[in-house]
Amino acid sequence: MMGFWILLVVVFLVIVFVISMYNGLVQLRVRADNAWSDIDVQLKRRHDLIPNLVETVKGYAAHEKGTFENIAKYRSAAMAATSADQKIQAEGALTNALRGLLAVAENYPQLQANTEFMSLQNSLKEVEDSLQNARRYYNAVVRDLNTRIQTFPTNMLAGMFGFTPRQFFEVEAAERENVAVKF
Repeated sequence: MMGFWILLVVVFLVIVFVISMYNGLVQLRVRADNAWSDIDVQLKRRHDLIPNLVETVKGYAAHEKGTFENIAKYRSAAMAATSADQKIQAEGALTNALRGLLAVAENYPQLQANTEFMSLQNSLKEVEDSLQNARRYYNAVVRDLNTRIQTFPTNMLAGMFGFTPRQFFEVEAAERENVAVKF
């Protein structure tokens, strides 16, 4: 009879352990989804701000047509992206285009003194800072989730319930290079 109770306690502890591991995985998945949602909010703010910034710079730098076309193209691609992988790639290209726009704007002293441009530039800087923080948090949660999915014994449970590793929101190599301004 004593063996039965010991077996029952062991089975109960194993069940509690499995439930705990599963709940930990679910909690990390929900946090990763929430973190991605935060990134989406910042990207929406960024996409809404870009046309105003472009129009302001366009008035001063009408001959920089290629820069404006690239920004419009990359913004459309970023807004049309549906998966996390597509958004990460499209946002990298848009970041490079925005850097080019701001580099062009630096060559127009009258534009630099324009209060509307300065306000838009500050708003963009705030959005970029918020986006950077959101990316950092998302990557931290993804790191925790991926670690949990790949470590023993949680990896066995993760595989059974379809938990898969997430991709980090990484800066592309092209984003790390300085913007070249050519006239």
